[in-house]
Amino acid sequence: MSEGLLLKLGGSVLTEKRRAGVADSQAIVKIAAEIAAYPDSPLCIVHGAGSFGHPEAHQYGLARGAGRNNRQGIAITHRAVCRLNQMMVGALLEAGADAIGIHPLSGSWARAGRLVSLETRPLQRLMEMGIIPVLHGDVVMDEVQGAAIVSGDQIIRYLGEHLPFARIGLATDVQGVLSGDGRVITEISGIIDPEVIAGGSSHMDVTGGMGGKIRELQELASHGVPSEVFHVSRLPDFLHARPHGGTRIRGVRDHG
Repeated sequence: MSEGLLLKLGGSVLTEKRRAGVADSQAIVKIAAEIAAYPDSPLCIVHGAGSFGHPEAHQYGLARGAGRNNRQGIAITHRAVCRLNQMMVGALLEAGADAIGIHPLSGSWARAGRLVSLETRPLQRLMEMGIIPVLHGDVVMDEVQGAAIVSGDQIIRYLGEHLPFARIGLATDVQGVLSGDGRVITEISGIIDPEVIAGGSSHMDVTGGMGGKIRELQELASHGVPSEVFHVSRLPDFLHARPHGGTRIRGVRDHG
């Protein structure tokens, strides 16, 4: 497979995070049109859950694991995130892109809340055929704690380590990673503590928010794979390799 793009769409740009289970339909349609206009080269998409899944996971305590007492939450949370995935895939198809939803629950494995395996061969074959696989944050089975919530950022980290991508980008509802005074940090190396720069969030997020995102991207960068964080309005710029005004996250030895 020729090296393509790995794109993460934050849940906050696809949903109304203060209203459980409510999608931002206009944003989804606009993003799908921009992606469909991208030249025909391999592309894989991962999206966050936003208000689809986070409330359910929180209600059933799935971030701490699952057993017989809260097992109902597995199906309820998975159903919620699949609804958003269907909306995203449907919008891509309507826009003229060939896309298909891939649900991590059915092909992934976690250990103590960390994603340790995800079947990548189908994704590679789909991209070779010009089809966009669309994955999402999901509940997956866990060998230590029964089940775990695996964020889209964990999936990005795993895919970036196991498949060849020319560039990896995360489209968010902020201009990039922000400093304490609200300025965009243009570059982050693996030696910076994410808690110092991430700030807080008023949204419910069982997957770690911006701090969790930076940790995953720093782990990815430690393997020599840089990534970029930018505002979703700059998505066309990222797709076409133009400056987007966001943040580049790189490893200590990555100077590319």
